[in-house]
Amino acid sequence: MSESNLLAGKVAVISGAASPRGIGMATARKFAAHGATVAILDLDERAAAEAAAEIGPAHRGYACNVTDRQACHAAVERVVADLGRIDVLINNAGITQAVKLLDIDPESWDRVLDVNLRGVLYLSQAVVPQMKKQGSGSIGCMSSVSAQRGGGILGGPHYSAAKAGVLGLAKAMARELGIDGIRVNCVTPGLIQTDINAGKISDEKRAEILTGIPLNRLGGPDDVAGAFLFLASDLSSYITGAVIDVNGGMLIHG
Repeated sequence: MSESNLLAGKVAVISGAASPRGIGMATARKFAAHGATVAILDLDERAAAEAAAEIGPAHRGYACNVTDRQACHAAVERVVADLGRIDVLINNAGITQAVKLLDIDPESWDRVLDVNLRGVLYLSQAVVPQMKKQGSGSIGCMSSVSAQRGGGILGGPHYSAAKAGVLGLAKAMARELGIDGIRVNCVTPGLIQTDINAGKISDEKRAEILTGIPLNRLGGPDDVAGAFLFLASDLSSYITGAVIDVNGGMLIHG
């Protein structure tokens, strides 16, 4: 299997992937380069369609609010109608908020938990029946080093809680769905330079963060996309319920 066709013939759905410099879009580009047909889901249908068209004419974009169960099912029905199947789901959609514990109000808690955690449940519930029908599938979920180290970089405690929830949900899904040939794994990025955090890290803070990263650099969207490519492809065919750290060694486990 040559490098360029790791995902040949596969259809991949990626949520929250319309942002031009985000991890979702980097993943979409990498998947397309390796032969996949990509369906980009985002809140704005036009932005999703434009992002897909930028990758190439074979790809599609659809509106989907991952916090809305019906919207997830409707989007998945459209993907299957247009592209025939779904082999890969990347639960990438997420939001963050930098607040301290005592400043988390009920609305902020609901918003951060809904997009980051409930969205993984709803979109997975929509996709899994199609994967069961096919007898195979790979689901990659976006967690964060914040879940493992208790935040402390850019996200608040509710963000850490949501991303820790993703780890537990994905492992439970992996345990339940393995019999159906469906693999479920997580990626836990460290500090990745995207539009979400652009301009939010001072030079002093950046230097301080780098002292704790053995590879001595911040990550880029492509670094995370590479991990998702591995998990989406048959290279990882005997891996499920795993967590892949993509953080330059920031959190080397004992």
